[in-house]
Amino acid sequence: MTLIDLANPTRFLALTARLLPWLAAATIILLAIGLYQSATAPDDYQQGATVKIMFIHVPNAWLSMFVWGVMSIASLGTLVWRHPLADVAAKAAAPIGASFTFLALLTGSLWGRPMWGTYWEWDARLTSVLILFLMYLGLMALWRAVDEPSRAARAAAVLTLVGAINLPIIKFSVDWWNTLHQPASVMRMGGSSLDRSFLIPLLVMAVAFTLLFVTLHLAAMRNEILRRRVRSLQMMQASRVAFAEVGTGSREASTSKEVGAA
Repeated sequence: MTLIDLANPTRFLALTARLLPWLAAATIILLAIGLYQSATAPDDYQQGATVKIMFIHVPNAWLSMFVWGVMSIASLGTLVWRHPLADVAAKAAAPIGASFTFLALLTGSLWGRPMWGTYWEWDARLTSVLILFLMYLGLMALWRAVDEPSRAARAAAVLTLVGAINLPIIKFSVDWWNTLHQPASVMRMGGSSLDRSFLIPLLVMAVAFTLLFVTLHLAAMRNEILRRRVRSLQMMQASRVAFAEVGTGSREASTSKEVGAA
Protein backbone atom coordinates (compact mmCIF):
# COMPACT_ATOMS: atom_id res chain seq x y z
CA MET A 1 0.00 0.00 0.00
CA THR A 2 1.51 3.33 -1.11
CA LEU A 3 1.04 6.85 0.17
CA ILE A 4 -1.30 7.47 -2.77
CA ASP A 5 -3.45 4.58 -1.61
CA LEU A 6 -3.49 6.01 1.90
CA ALA A 7 -4.90 9.25 0.49
CA ASN A 8 -8.20 7.38 0.52
CA PRO A 9 -9.57 7.85 4.07
CA THR A 10 -11.50 4.56 3.89
CA ARG A 11 -8.33 2.59 3.13
CA PHE A 12 -6.48 4.47 5.84
CA LEU A 13 -9.18 3.61 8.39
CA ALA A 14 -9.01 -0.04 7.39
CA LEU A 15 -5.22 -0.06 7.79
CA THR A 16 -5.31 1.59 11.21
CA ALA A 17 -7.96 -0.88 12.39
CA ARG A 18 -5.49 -3.69 11.70
CA LEU A 19 -2.37 -1.93 13.02
CA LEU A 20 -3.59 -0.31 16.23
CA PRO A 21 -4.00 -3.48 18.35
CA TRP A 22 -0.48 -4.66 17.45
CA LEU A 23 1.04 -1.21 18.03
CA ALA A 24 -0.72 -0.88 21.39
CA ALA A 25 0.52 -4.32 22.49
CA ALA A 26 4.11 -3.56 21.40
CA THR A 27 3.98 -0.19 23.18
CA ILE A 28 2.80 -1.73 26.46
CA ILE A 29 5.44 -4.47 26.35
CA LEU A 30 8.30 -2.09 25.59
CA LEU A 31 7.15 0.41 28.22
CA ALA A 32 7.02 -2.35 30.81
CA ILE A 33 10.53 -3.52 29.89
CA GLY A 34 11.88 0.02 29.83
CA LEU A 35 10.33 0.97 33.17
CA TYR A 36 11.72 -2.19 34.77
CA GLN A 37 15.21 -1.52 33.40
CA SER A 38 14.97 2.12 34.47
CA ALA A 39 13.95 1.17 38.02
CA THR A 40 16.74 -1.39 38.36
CA ALA A 41 19.43 0.84 36.81
CA PRO A 42 22.20 1.83 39.23
CA ASP A 43 22.39 5.26 40.85
CA ASP A 44 24.80 7.77 39.37
CA TYR A 45 27.92 8.49 41.39
CA GLN A 46 27.20 12.25 41.25
CA GLN A 47 23.42 12.59 40.78
CA GLY A 48 22.33 9.59 42.80
CA ALA A 49 18.82 8.22 42.19
CA THR A 50 17.66 11.47 40.57
CA VAL A 51 19.45 10.43 37.37
CA LYS A 52 16.54 8.04 36.71
CA ILE A 53 14.35 11.01 35.79
CA MET A 54 16.45 10.96 32.61
CA PHE A 55 14.63 7.86 31.38
CA ILE A 56 11.36 9.83 31.23
CA HIS A 57 12.69 13.31 30.51
CA VAL A 58 14.94 12.55 27.54
CA PRO A 59 12.40 10.56 25.45
CA ASN A 60 9.79 13.28 26.00
CA ALA A 61 12.30 15.96 25.00
CA TRP A 62 13.26 14.04 21.85
CA LEU A 63 9.63 13.50 20.89
CA SER A 64 8.69 17.13 21.49
CA MET A 65 10.94 18.01 18.54
CA PHE A 66 10.23 14.86 16.53
CA VAL A 67 6.47 15.49 16.54
CA TRP A 68 6.97 19.05 15.28
CA GLY A 69 9.14 17.59 12.52
CA VAL A 70 6.32 15.21 11.59
CA MET A 71 3.91 18.15 11.54
CA SER A 72 6.30 20.10 9.29
CA ILE A 73 6.37 17.25 6.76
CA ALA A 74 2.57 17.06 6.94
CA SER A 75 2.43 20.83 6.35
CA LEU A 76 4.46 20.40 3.17
CA GLY A 77 1.95 17.75 2.19
CA THR A 78 -0.83 20.28 2.71
CA LEU A 79 0.77 23.20 0.87
CA VAL A 80 2.78 21.43 -1.86
CA TRP A 81 1.40 17.95 -2.53
CA ARG A 82 -2.21 18.62 -1.46
CA HIS A 83 -2.38 15.23 0.25
CA PRO A 84 -5.91 14.88 1.67
CA LEU A 85 -4.74 13.39 4.96
CA ALA A 86 -1.81 15.76 5.54
CA ASP A 87 -3.89 18.28 7.47
CA VAL A 88 -5.46 15.44 9.47
CA ALA A 89 -1.99 14.18 10.40
CA ALA A 90 -0.77 17.62 11.51
CA LYS A 91 -3.91 18.45 13.48
CA ALA A 92 -3.94 15.07 15.23
CA ALA A 93 -0.24 15.35 16.16
CA ALA A 94 -0.40 18.80 17.77
CA PRO A 95 -2.03 17.84 21.13
CA ILE A 96 0.26 14.82 21.43
CA GLY A 97 3.34 16.93 20.77
CA ALA A 98 2.15 19.53 23.28
CA SER A 99 1.79 16.78 25.90
CA PHE A 100 5.31 15.47 25.27
CA THR A 101 6.71 19.00 25.46
CA PHE A 102 4.87 19.72 28.71
CA LEU A 103 6.19 16.47 30.24
CA ALA A 104 9.71 17.37 29.08
CA LEU A 105 9.45 20.76 30.82
CA LEU A 106 7.93 19.22 33.96
CA THR A 107 10.44 16.39 34.35
CA GLY A 108 13.27 18.75 33.44
CA SER A 109 12.23 21.07 36.26
CA LEU A 110 12.05 18.17 38.72
CA TRP A 111 15.49 17.01 37.60
CA GLY A 112 16.92 20.51 37.65
CA ARG A 113 15.90 21.29 41.24
CA PRO A 114 18.40 18.93 42.95
CA MET A 115 21.07 19.44 40.27
CA TRP A 116 20.94 23.21 39.73
CA GLY A 117 19.23 24.32 42.92
CA THR A 118 16.26 25.78 41.00
CA TYR A 119 13.24 24.50 39.11
CA TRP A 120 13.66 26.99 36.28
CA GLU A 121 16.41 29.00 34.67
CA TRP A 122 16.03 31.22 31.61
CA ASP A 123 18.82 29.63 29.62
CA ALA A 124 18.72 28.96 25.87
CA ARG A 125 17.58 25.32 25.97
CA LEU A 126 14.80 25.80 28.51
CA THR A 127 13.53 28.99 26.89
CA SER A 128 13.48 27.53 23.37
CA VAL A 129 11.58 24.44 24.57
CA LEU A 130 9.07 26.68 26.35
CA ILE A 131 8.61 28.60 23.08
CA LEU A 132 7.99 25.26 21.34
CA PHE A 133 5.27 24.44 23.88
CA LEU A 134 3.63 27.83 23.32
CA MET A 135 3.73 27.27 19.56
CA TYR A 136 1.93 23.96 20.00
CA LEU A 137 -0.78 25.74 21.99
CA GLY A 138 -0.97 28.48 19.35
CA LEU A 139 -1.48 25.95 16.57
CA MET A 140 -4.24 24.19 18.49
CA ALA A 141 -5.94 27.55 19.11
CA LEU A 142 -5.64 28.44 15.41
CA TRP A 143 -7.39 25.26 14.30
CA ARG A 144 -10.22 25.99 16.73
CA ALA A 145 -10.50 29.68 15.79
CA VAL A 146 -10.92 29.21 12.02
CA ASP A 147 -14.20 27.56 11.04
CA GLU A 148 -13.35 26.73 7.43
CA PRO A 149 -11.14 23.56 7.51
CA SER A 150 -9.20 24.30 4.31
CA ARG A 151 -8.32 27.84 5.36
CA ALA A 152 -7.34 26.66 8.85
CA ALA A 153 -5.16 23.93 7.31
CA ARG A 154 -3.21 26.39 5.15
CA ALA A 155 -2.71 28.89 7.97
CA ALA A 156 -1.58 26.16 10.37
CA ALA A 157 0.78 24.70 7.76
CA VAL A 158 2.51 28.06 7.23
CA LEU A 159 2.85 28.60 10.98
CA THR A 160 4.22 25.09 11.46
CA LEU A 161 6.90 25.54 8.81
CA VAL A 162 7.92 28.91 10.26
CA GLY A 163 8.06 27.37 13.75
CA ALA A 164 10.38 24.62 12.49
CA ILE A 165 13.18 27.21 12.69
CA ASN A 166 13.09 26.65 16.45
CA LEU A 167 14.09 22.97 16.17
CA PRO A 168 17.79 23.51 15.33
CA ILE A 169 17.89 26.25 17.97
CA ILE A 170 16.74 23.73 20.60
CA LYS A 171 19.15 21.07 19.34
CA PHE A 172 22.29 23.21 19.13
CA SER A 173 21.56 25.72 21.92
CA VAL A 174 23.98 23.95 24.27
CA ASP A 175 26.74 24.33 21.66
CA TRP A 176 25.97 27.90 20.61
CA TRP A 177 25.48 29.41 24.08
CA ASN A 178 26.65 28.85 27.63
CA THR A 179 23.74 26.94 29.20
CA LEU A 180 23.11 24.80 32.25
CA HIS A 181 22.38 21.81 30.05
CA GLN A 182 25.11 19.31 29.37
CA PRO A 183 26.14 18.68 25.72
CA ALA A 184 24.77 15.73 23.78
CA SER A 185 25.76 12.45 25.40
CA VAL A 186 23.91 9.86 23.29
CA MET A 187 24.08 10.99 19.66
CA ARG A 188 27.48 12.58 19.26
CA MET A 189 30.73 12.17 17.37
CA GLY A 190 32.80 9.38 18.85
CA GLY A 191 29.84 7.46 20.25
CA SER A 192 27.75 7.75 23.37
CA SER A 193 29.36 8.83 26.64
CA LEU A 194 26.74 7.00 28.71
CA ASP A 195 27.50 3.70 30.39
CA ARG A 196 25.57 0.69 29.02
CA SER A 197 23.64 0.41 32.29
CA PHE A 198 22.10 3.82 31.49
CA LEU A 199 22.20 3.77 27.69
CA ILE A 200 20.21 0.56 27.13
CA PRO A 201 17.22 1.52 29.34
CA LEU A 202 17.24 4.99 27.79
CA LEU A 203 17.11 3.61 24.24
CA VAL A 204 14.36 1.14 25.18
CA MET A 205 12.31 3.96 26.69
CA ALA A 206 12.93 6.12 23.62
CA VAL A 207 11.62 3.38 21.31
CA ALA A 208 8.67 2.72 23.65
CA PHE A 209 7.68 6.41 23.72
CA THR A 210 8.06 6.61 19.94
CA LEU A 211 5.71 3.65 19.55
CA LEU A 212 3.37 5.36 22.00
CA PHE A 213 3.33 8.43 19.76
CA VAL A 214 2.69 6.37 16.62
CA THR A 215 -0.18 4.55 18.34
CA LEU A 216 -1.77 7.71 19.70
CA HIS A 217 -1.24 9.54 16.42
CA LEU A 218 -2.94 6.90 14.29
CA ALA A 219 -5.82 6.69 16.77
CA ALA A 220 -6.17 10.48 16.77
CA MET A 221 -6.09 10.61 12.95
CA ARG A 222 -8.78 7.93 12.85
CA ASN A 223 -10.94 9.93 15.25
CA GLU A 224 -10.39 13.14 13.26
CA ILE A 225 -11.45 11.49 10.01
CA LEU A 226 -14.59 10.10 11.63
CA ARG A 227 -15.30 13.47 13.25
CA ARG A 228 -15.07 15.21 9.86
CA ARG A 229 -17.37 12.64 8.30
CA VAL A 230 -19.93 13.22 11.03
CA ARG A 231 -19.63 16.98 10.51
CA SER A 232 -20.16 16.57 6.77
CA LEU A 233 -23.25 14.44 7.37
CA GLN A 234 -24.62 17.01 9.81
CA MET A 235 -24.06 19.82 7.30
CA MET A 236 -25.75 17.79 4.55
CA GLN A 237 -28.69 17.10 6.82
CA ALA A 238 -28.94 20.78 7.78
CA SER A 239 -28.88 21.74 4.08
CA ARG A 240 -31.66 19.29 3.31
CA VAL A 241 -33.78 20.62 6.18
CA ALA A 242 -33.22 24.20 5.04
CA PHE A 243 -34.08 23.27 1.43
CA ALA A 244 -37.22 21.49 2.60
CA GLU A 245 -38.27 24.53 4.65
CA VAL A 246 -37.74 26.80 1.65
CA GLY A 247 -39.81 24.48 -0.52
CA THR A 248 -42.60 24.32 2.04
CA GLY A 249 -42.61 28.11 2.35
CA SER A 250 -42.84 28.49 -1.45
CA ARG A 251 -45.77 26.08 -1.66
CA GLU A 252 -47.58 27.88 1.18
CA ALA A 253 -47.05 31.24 -0.59
CA SER A 254 -48.41 29.83 -3.85
CA THR A 255 -51.46 28.43 -2.09
CA SER A 256 -52.14 31.78 -0.44
CA LYS A 257 -51.99 33.55 -3.80
CA GLU A 258 -54.39 31.05 -5.35
CA VAL A 259 -56.85 31.47 -2.47
CA GLY A 260 -56.64 35.26 -2.77
CA ALA A 261 -57.24 35.14 -6.52
CA ALA A 262 -60.29 32.94 -6.05
